[in-house]
Amino acid sequence: MALRAVLELLDIIKMIALGVLAGISFVSILTYGYLSWGNLSARGQGREDNDLDKPTSQPHIVFILADDQGYRDVGYHGSEIQTPTLDRLASQGVKLENYYVQPLCSPSRSQFLTGRYQIHTGLQHSIIRPTQPNCLPFDHPTLPQKLKEVGYSTHLVGKWHLGFYRRDCLPTQKGFDTFFGSLLGSGDYYSHFKCDSPGLCGYDLHEGEGAAWEQDNGVYSTLMYTQKAVDILSRHNPRKPLFLYLAFQAVHSPLQVPRVYLEPYRTIPNLHRRKYAAMVACLDEAVRNVTLALKKYGYYDNSIIVYSSDNGGQPRAGGSNWPLRGTKGTYWEGGIRAVGFVHSPLLRNKGTSCRGLVHITDWYPTLVTLAEGQLEEDLDLDGYDVWEAISEGRPSPRLDILHNIDPIYTKAKNGSYHAGFGIWNTAIQAAIRAGHWKLLTGIPGYSDWVPPQTFSSLMTHRWHYEKVSWDQGKSVWLFNITADPYERVDLSRRYPRIVKKLLLMLAQYNKTAVPVRYPPKDLRSNPKLNGGVWGPWYKDEEEQENQKKASDNIINKHPGRRKAAGKVKRRKLVGRRAKA
Repeated sequence: MALRAVLELLDIIKMIALGVLAGISFVSILTYGYLSWGNLSARGQGREDNDLDKPTSQPHIVFILADDQGYRDVGYHGSEIQTPTLDRLASQGVKLENYYVQPLCSPSRSQFLTGRYQIHTGLQHSIIRPTQPNCLPFDHPTLPQKLKEVGYSTHLVGKWHLGFYRRDCLPTQKGFDTFFGSLLGSGDYYSHFKCDSPGLCGYDLHEGEGAAWEQDNGVYSTLMYTQKAVDILSRHNPRKPLFLYLAFQAVHSPLQVPRVYLEPYRTIPNLHRRKYAAMVACLDEAVRNVTLALKKYGYYDNSIIVYSSDNGGQPRAGGSNWPLRGTKGTYWEGGIRAVGFVHSPLLRNKGTSCRGLVHITDWYPTLVTLAEGQLEEDLDLDGYDVWEAISEGRPSPRLDILHNIDPIYTKAKNGSYHAGFGIWNTAIQAAIRAGHWKLLTGIPGYSDWVPPQTFSSLMTHRWHYEKVSWDQGKSVWLFNITADPYERVDLSRRYPRIVKKLLLMLAQYNKTAVPVRYPPKDLRSNPKLNGGVWGPWYKDEEEQENQKKASDNIINKHPGRRKAAGKVKRRKLVGRRAKA
């Protein structure tokens, strides 16, 4: 017994040492020092039960969103990066092996929180820049707002990246009871400063609707956000439903990580890959600590944990999507096919893989339904309730995915209506999936395959990729993704009938699109004019009201949207199964 006590003390001292290196407080290390997968009951230690509280039948929802994690960058996809927590949670839950997101940060986050495609929110193009007067539209209730209607406490910890030019754009105005994190898309992991361009720099750590100067101790953001999430769990009553959206900054560039996490990957010669691997390892540990907190504080038995990346990885920043084609920012599979899984004691078929189509818009109707909320028909959702497909292995109700239509992206020089059989202008960047088939038009983005050997070089900027030699006049591609998930065999000339069918679907979807909102830079966004902080700069109430009215009326200017939407072959009412 004495020897065991000594060993436990040494373990705690080791963790304290690691915590000091990583910037975690002494108290938080002691909190985790005695936690392990095996010795912690899920019934909730450290909290006294109140018999007057009635336990909730609604599940606690924890949605963990990683940033720029590549498809290959998880242990169970064959990575050299060790992710024991993610591997274990996925193996005991349901792996989503036909799961799609958007190729960039803001689009994925907007579709998660609205359940709608980008063409229906005006965010079809690129991301929301820090200097743009743009944000999530005001004409549609968000996921946290729907959850609040049925009694949920809602919390966002981490990255927002959905606009902030006015107060009404902030997370606390979009349904979250609390917010702690960053408003921008990236920044320094320690100082929490971000420069959008030379001379345009500001502080980007916020709590609620103000800068969190007093909470900034220079702690690495992955560790800081984990501690904040655990604090929320420790204070909340597990008998009341909770929605925790934990949107980590990791593993987005800049490539920064506490030195202690680099040691296991010292043999990786490529510096970018080495740092990236260490960041993923730190993220994996963070997910472990959040899961342990769910068990310690009595949430786990009635919880649903969803893990997702927001887009594909960026090889030039250490990420790997091998063997998929393309990278972050593209509509090839490497940009939009994501790591994802669901872990929950409430799953019926645990330890399985879901190979039905699932898209990030599906979380909105799925989670609202699980929360016993209401989904009115006039929500015009593009998502589907996929819980039965995930939990019970039933066929997915989703038969197609509109990956996007971006009318202002650079046009393909030789694209035309003629190339699109008079149905669609193939100069326009667009991508759609229907059943086994995927069609791309315009310029889909960087199209090479980047194999693991790429990262074996000491020369960070030298690449050993498979270069695609394709006709620059090409503007249409067709792939059978089920048979050819790596997009190596273009079938557009062999199956013109299928090309025409998918072009017609694009044209029908496009009739439902609202105008793109991508405003020019606003000089008033400069943090120097706002106390050195990135934050709302629209101050005039009348101006704010005019902007809100313009956004709310955007659909009324295009009444054909709802009519045309009915022509698109997709299920409109959640809970009704689509016919093949």
